[in-house]
Amino acid sequence: MAIVVSACWALLALVHLTPALALVRPSLLTELYGVGPDSPLFLLMQHRAALFAAILLICLWCMVDAGPRRLATIAVGFSMLSFLWLWWQAGQPIALRRIALVDLAGLVPLAVVAWAAFRQA
Repeated sequence: MAIVVSACWALLALVHLTPALALVRPSLLTELYGVGPDSPLFLLMQHRAALFAAILLICLWCMVDAGPRRLATIAVGFSMLSFLWLWWQAGQPIALRRIALVDLAGLVPLAVVAWAAFRQA
């Protein structure tokens, strides 16, 4: 079971990899979200990429250390579920559909890590 849980944390890290890479490759912000470097939102989106990098690092940490898994499950779950909810509330914009589908697929490994983290509670 430990290998499955670690693999699920790796999958969750993968979900957050591309948006995190926008921190060091800002052109991804234009590719992913259509925000150009001349937009006042560009800096905000770079900061968002930094937060995704933090989530990515948390997922990688949880691959090898069970200690932070409960809190990490809440943080990662909140990140993914809040985006899906906001996307749905906004009328499911086509431009963000790919991101929503990736987050939707990520709910499966999220459910596995949540079950593993909280089953002993």
